[in-house]
Amino acid sequence: MSSDREEIVQNLKNIIPGEQVITDGEVLKKSSIDRFRKYEDICGVYTQPIPAAVVKVRSTEEVSEVLKYLNKNKLNAVPRTGWSATEGGLETVIENSVVIDGSEMNAIIHIDTYNMLATAQCGVCLEDLENLLREQGYTTGHSPQSKPLAQMGGLVATRSIGQFSTLYGGIEDMVVGLEAVFPNGEITRIKSVPRRAAGPDIRHVIIGNEGALCFITEVTVKIFKYLPENNLFYGYTLDNMKTGFEILREVMVAGYKPSVARLYNPEDGAYHFSHFADGKCVLIFMTEGPKAISEATGKAIEEIVRKYKECELVDTRLIKNWFEHLNWDAKKVAEERIEIAETQNIGFTTEVSGNWDIIHEIYEVCCNRVKNEIPDITLMGGHSSHSYLNGTNMYFVYYYNLVDIQPEEEISKYHYPINKIIVEETLRLGGSMVHHHGVGKHRTLWIKGEYESSYYILETLKKAFDPNGIMNAGTIIPLE
Repeated sequence: MSSDREEIVQNLKNIIPGEQVITDGEVLKKSSIDRFRKYEDICGVYTQPIPAAVVKVRSTEEVSEVLKYLNKNKLNAVPRTGWSATEGGLETVIENSVVIDGSEMNAIIHIDTYNMLATAQCGVCLEDLENLLREQGYTTGHSPQSKPLAQMGGLVATRSIGQFSTLYGGIEDMVVGLEAVFPNGEITRIKSVPRRAAGPDIRHVIIGNEGALCFITEVTVKIFKYLPENNLFYGYTLDNMKTGFEILREVMVAGYKPSVARLYNPEDGAYHFSHFADGKCVLIFMTEGPKAISEATGKAIEEIVRKYKECELVDTRLIKNWFEHLNWDAKKVAEERIEIAETQNIGFTTEVSGNWDIIHEIYEVCCNRVKNEIPDITLMGGHSSHSYLNGTNMYFVYYYNLVDIQPEEEISKYHYPINKIIVEETLRLGGSMVHHHGVGKHRTLWIKGEYESSYYILETLKKAFDPNGIMNAGTIIPLE
């Protein structure tokens, strides 16, 4: 450890208790990356600058004091909670970065079933909050695949979305109030009220900031009645994605709100539903809520699908069983690492969105280009999993064999070129280059194309709130 690093560590220990300042070499190596570089991690190769320390903060005041010190000394801070990010947002690309880990701020502060609100610190695991709510007959409505791992601060910071989003919305629709700390140490709270028209909605300065503007310390979200006994599942096989997109569009435009609405292409369908997909696309719906609403929504979906003769009904039990085993937990992550090491076959995803009139073209162009231009592809799949009145998302899933490369070459030979094709084609056709995983550090090359003339607003926010550029350098806003 250099004298500079030793000085940083000692200064941090002067601010908070020494046992909260972690300098273990293996911890620091793993803290230099997130799941974007999972192959390098599996191979024990770390190409990013190793942070000076990981600081385990335990209060909002500690966050404030640490950020004041880093800001004064122009040291890069990388906020982190659940550590399940996938786009490089947690990479420490600047020498002597300090990772501020909020995972020990894990108190569920208040559950208010009269006003239908739940307040939790940033390090509360979503699954823990959800399990506690369900015991009382409530739910957050938020259920990303990362639910067993993800924590509240990171979910809000990355503008995450869950599997039931077509009914409940994304995290931005659920957040009511917030507490956050800005790089100058300023602690700010946004009160929890149903709605207000007192100027711009400043929640959205914080939601989705990916640690590039502030550190989120506390979150208040809406809660909903939990009525799983009324859940209804529907599954169909069909011949082509275009029909599936049209059915999704018709359901949404008609005003129905299934909690789940998913469409898988044949390759992705075969990966998830090998026991019945039989080379076809797979369309899935789930309805929930009060019994009358769930049943009415289900009946409407049946009527819409019935008009498309190519759709064949699948046994409901198969869909229900698949959905119950969809989420990722620590065991699945560990199993994936072993499988990658043994097979030298690895998978990633890139998620985008587009209006109804362009989404099928985005799907076709991206799949065709990746298959034709990227070597060693073993699967190029995709599914739509989050639909809206005016369009839907496309979640591309790709696997490839790792052939004749060193671990640090995986990104440049495979992962980055695939991302580049999908992002550039989506922007060319008028869609958004990222739907819910965040920009991280690996889609910043296209951030100006995403924002176009409104990039001025984003850039001004960064300059105003983080003039010294110490918050998660290289995330959202590209490094010069």
